[in-house]
Amino acid sequence: MLCTKLIKATLALSAITLTMTHLSGCIVGATIGGMAESYHRTGTSEIEAEYEGIAGHSFTVVVSADRLIEGNNPGIAARITQRVNDRLIQNAMPSFAIPSADLLTVLYNTPQWPAMPRGEVADMLGVERLVVVELVEYRLHEPGNKYIWDGSASCVVSVFESDSPFPDDPVFEKAIRVSFPDISGLMRTEIPEAAVNTELANRLTNRIAWLFYTHEESNVIPY
Repeated sequence: MLCTKLIKATLALSAITLTMTHLSGCIVGATIGGMAESYHRTGTSEIEAEYEGIAGHSFTVVVSADRLIEGNNPGIAARITQRVNDRLIQNAMPSFAIPSADLLTVLYNTPQWPAMPRGEVADMLGVERLVVVELVEYRLHEPGNKYIWDGSASCVVSVFESDSPFPDDPVFEKAIRVSFPDISGLMRTEIPEAAVNTELANRLTNRIAWLFYTHEESNVIPY
């Protein structure tokens, strides 16, 4: 009888031990999983360029926007032109690039360039790779509601190779859209207009420029 009780007690203790070991393993696994997820969310990854044809070639960037966009956001096309052109000069390893100040002067003095065939624009600027950015939308708030920020910008990015048999046909195209702020309902009294405009332009610049060179990008990015 005593032996039977001892056996039962031993089996019960073993069961408790196994249960505790299993629970401990679950806790450790959950902890490791949480740490891995946290590391992923706060880490970065290397993202390769989607178009690598700028490296080793002469290039420049041109940005167009219709009158409505320019009227509501004066100078936006020139600002995006300069920012993207400068970024690619620094990172995309071209053989030659037009300095942004000189580029903007040529474009200002040739206001008809958006209507020209892309091969002619590339020839006029003397480059082998022409990056064309067409701004489709750029706004800081919803139409008719200027009191709440709801910034949105979208564009189509195209690349033309002037040394190809078809210099007027794009060899690469990509549609891009970004937004800011990341939460809804923020009013003009909470964030200044300049801050919204600057961040929206920065996000658009990043997304355009990142197409052309390998870069580090946050694993969890709001735009």
